[in-house]
Amino acid sequence: MLLADMAVAFVVSAVIAGIFIPQILLIAFRKQLFDVPDERKIHTSAVPRLGGIAFMLVTVFTVMLVIGANLTIGESLICVDIVNEVLQFCFGFCALILIYVVGIADDLIGVRYRAKFIVQTLSALLIVASGLYIDDMHGLMYLHSLPPIVGYVLTLVVIVFITNSINLIDGIDGLASGLCMVALLYYTLVFYTFGHYTYALLSAALLGTVVPFFYYNVFGSAAKHKKIFMGDTGALTLGVLISILSLRINQFNDGAQVNNAFVMAFAPLIVPCFDVIRVYIHRIRAGKSPFLPDKNHIHHKLMRCGLTPRLAMISIISLSVAVTAANLVASFVISLNALIVADLVLYFAGHGVLNKIIARRNRKSALAN
Repeated sequence: MLLADMAVAFVVSAVIAGIFIPQILLIAFRKQLFDVPDERKIHTSAVPRLGGIAFMLVTVFTVMLVIGANLTIGESLICVDIVNEVLQFCFGFCALILIYVVGIADDLIGVRYRAKFIVQTLSALLIVASGLYIDDMHGLMYLHSLPPIVGYVLTLVVIVFITNSINLIDGIDGLASGLCMVALLYYTLVFYTFGHYTYALLSAALLGTVVPFFYYNVFGSAAKHKKIFMGDTGALTLGVLISILSLRINQFNDGAQVNNAFVMAFAPLIVPCFDVIRVYIHRIRAGKSPFLPDKNHIHHKLMRCGLTPRLAMISIISLSVAVTAANLVASFVISLNALIVADLVLYFAGHGVLNKIIARRNRKSALAN
């Protein structure tokens, strides 16, 4: 029955989002609510950026609908599980509403970065208040259990960081949503496997919501008014929900069933998070503000290497799948610290290779001219 609930949540979300997104497109074109191209953006025509409006509404509706149906028929496992998780869900949805509102405001009229940062921090505080925080480092930097105050502060930083990582990686069609779909499918399987059915339901519902958006974002035609972006509303919503899901897995106890909860929790987020770290370091070294946008993300580099935006998107998503699988397998063989060092070395070495390819292409282009 519970596996059927996951499937129902996915299908219901996908169907509702598939109906909802064309209506958002219609409103956006009638009200002229577009993401206008500029020198920093890849797209060349005006595209609505309100697709993320569907994410929270559809996901919350589906989760509440399926939970309500289970409570009505008296499904024992889901009833017990929702009682155990109800505090985290209540505060988590409050945090989600705050992020959702500031995301809509930013997409419609623009919001200063400091204001967004304040709201992100308030949302993170609500999540921590629910009892969802990093209480165990699982051996990272040889640390295990943390004092609550340290865990609270660290969790605030992690939530804001993950949320912005998803937002900043949203630079080409399908990239942020594709990476999130990989993470959400993975989280659905993890939560279901370890008996956290309410969280599995949330992951499946959000996954079902993102799939129709991915279709319109990647395959929709701007000329036919069928293309849409998620905007800050979608990216921030995904970032907060994925933060919640990863933090919950990090609270699993290491043991016979879970080799290392830290790896299991954050492996799907390595690519977007490492990319933000690298970009921030690059901006600081160049004497620029780390918060000012540029064209130094991994997808920008891949396109300078000659890949089309579509191939760059597929390559990065494939990389995320490979990195996630490799980290889960490697966690059985080497320590967490050695694994993190290996990830960093390989990731930055990979960017070194990309830099050489770009430099070679630039030299050839200069000689040709």
